[in-house]
Amino acid sequence: MHANKAPIWRDAQRLLVLTEEAVRRFPRYHKYTLGTELRRQAMQVCRLVNRAWRDQSGRLRHVEHLVMAVDEFKLLLQLGKEVRAFAGFGQFQQLVELAVGLGKQSGGWRRRLAARPEAPSR
Repeated sequence: MHANKAPIWRDAQRLLVLTEEAVRRFPRYHKYTLGTELRRQAMQVCRLVNRAWRDQSGRLRHVEHLVMAVDEFKLLLQLGKEVRAFAGFGQFQQLVELAVGLGKQSGGWRRRLAARPEAPSR
């Protein structure tokens, strides 16, 4: 299976697109501060999914970074809600649901990778 067909990749791309749409509607005060951070973090999530998918030798490390990146994205979302940056609750809710799903997928991926016995060194 290619990365672009994996559910985690599909969800990461959707997170990025929805983040772009949400930030576009932020008030000017938040668009260039919190909005920029949300956009960067969503892009980082996509990058890490891609790296983890393609780099087998460093997969666990990339997935661990992915788990952290998703958690940081959720933190930024919560901040955005607190400062009322989102145009509406529905927009916030969509992003939170995607982020929670990505957190579950990346956490499960990390657990599966960590449970694998390491190949013997030669």
